[in-house]
Amino acid sequence: MAKKVIGFIKLHVPGGQANPAPPVGPALGQHGVNIMEFCKQFNAKTQDKQGITIPVEINVYADRSFSFITKTPPASVLIMREIGLSSGSGEPNRSKVGQITRAQLEKIAEMKMEDLNANDIDAGAQMIAGTARSMGVVIAGSEEARNVEIVDPSETKAQGGDAGEVATETEEDDGVAVNVAEEG
Repeated sequence: MAKKVIGFIKLHVPGGQANPAPPVGPALGQHGVNIMEFCKQFNAKTQDKQGITIPVEINVYADRSFSFITKTPPASVLIMREIGLSSGSGEPNRSKVGQITRAQLEKIAEMKMEDLNANDIDAGAQMIAGTARSMGVVIAGSEEARNVEIVDPSETKAQGGDAGEVATETEEDDGVAVNVAEEG
């Protein structure tokens, strides 16, 4: 007989850097999970991805044991890493903060293919391109790329803009996002 799942937790944790500090500890602790055991297993599984934000889905069972699945890093994190940005644009329709090539989009799509709802690399690259556009990153070779000036995101902050602010529905503390769902 399969174990009864009593909780499902989604976290975004830097690879190889899980620790019992908030918000990881409280999210797991409220379900009675051995926090140190999770941290050890997660850090061992993600030691090759040091510092990259890794989404993880944790199933908590009635006997307080757990299992977890790590996903590929979010497309936005991979895009910023690929083109050397620290944050996206606060106003992606007005200020553009970078440019990405088709080859870079395909490279990211290959990395994320297992988590994308796409049949091939081209379709995956289109999805990644949409994420890039929503961050204020222009696609090289597009009509928009020819007609737009790319602004340094630090300049827009100095001018009173809110570049880098991202509205989310998750709690964030120290770069770790937490979504918790109870199952009855």
